[in-house]
Amino acid sequence: MSKSSFFLVSLPTSISPSNDGDEALTALRSVVSTDNGTTYPFSIPSFKIGTLDALVQQADDLQKLEQGCKGVVEKVADSLKNILEGDEDKIADQKNVNDKPVDHYLQSFQWNKVKYRAEKPISELVDMLQKDIASIDNDVKTKFNQYNSTKTSLASALRSRTGNLSQKSLTAVVNPKNLLAPDASEYLQQHLIAVPKNQVKDYLSSYESLCPMVVPRSSQELAKDDEFSLFAVTVFKKHSAEFVHKVRERRWTPREWKFNEGGREAEEAEQQKLEKDERRVWGEALRLGRTGYSDAVMAWIHVLALRVFVETVLRYGLPLSFVCGLVKTDKKSVEKAKKNLDGAYSHLGGNAFGRDKKGRVTKDDAQTANELQVSGHAGGEDYNAYVFYQFEIA
Repeated sequence: MSKSSFFLVSLPTSISPSNDGDEALTALRSVVSTDNGTTYPFSIPSFKIGTLDALVQQADDLQKLEQGCKGVVEKVADSLKNILEGDEDKIADQKNVNDKPVDHYLQSFQWNKVKYRAEKPISELVDMLQKDIASIDNDVKTKFNQYNSTKTSLASALRSRTGNLSQKSLTAVVNPKNLLAPDASEYLQQHLIAVPKNQVKDYLSSYESLCPMVVPRSSQELAKDDEFSLFAVTVFKKHSAEFVHKVRERRWTPREWKFNEGGREAEEAEQQKLEKDERRVWGEALRLGRTGYSDAVMAWIHVLALRVFVETVLRYGLPLSFVCGLVKTDKKSVEKAKKNLDGAYSHLGGNAFGRDKKGRVTKDDAQTANELQVSGHAGGEDYNAYVFYQFEIA
């Protein structure tokens, strides 16, 4: 299924002869046309308008904040993808906004007047949204880090019980009755060595000569699997370090092992605890990821609404009379829809756009681009003759 793209388009109501908002929205719909997208009204309240200098600064702050919101939404979406192992159907079930599919939330957007009171100064609203998105990012990141840590601990515990003899726990493998206890001899020490199956013959013919004072014929096979054989060898303690060094040089694996009473039962109990913890934290991470996604998208769209409002004031001036539409389109139609908008509303850019002899818009020249950047309209984004923001939601 083609991913939806969205435009937020703000236009002065003067695009309609009657200067009526509803008629201006109808005019916008006719320009985009149903072949290229669907246009919905996008309601933006009237905010407190401060000084021109403040608005220019707020436009810059909102641009940065909007990029931050987009980044958080993408990170939360990636976290949901990871925890649900890429299952697109399950992921889609979790990615709702305010208990609605994303498209439905956008198409029926209403400013949250309880949480973000429109009568507050824009600077306060920006600060509130900044704190909200930072909190969402931190909460989701912390919980998913906890889940990943729990998952890693469980994987390590499983490897210690199900891996090969070079890495797994030996508690369930080795019978302590067959081994020399560490304090059983003043002079002798037993070492456990995991030898790859294809090197067992070489090991058996050479282990006695790896270093001085290896007890002859002391090697005994304790266990084997598809990859390794586990041997016990007795060495005089004063040559133990040298023996272990020689073992490593041969790329065999010395294994440390200590007998603990009830060790096998303790390992099983620890694994069961980790499995229970992993299931619990998985559920917590999924719930927080679902909530975080919803909250992050809502914060992002509120920031976009503020961007539209501030840019509308800067572009079209006061008294303010504008209409805002949300255009839903797709990858195949996005260019044509944008081209139609440019063709119909390029005149709103005044002298910002050059035209050819037939009145068609030409590309900005270097001087115009520099002027736009100085006036605060560039900011790394393409300049449009009208208020226009394009976005996709992960």
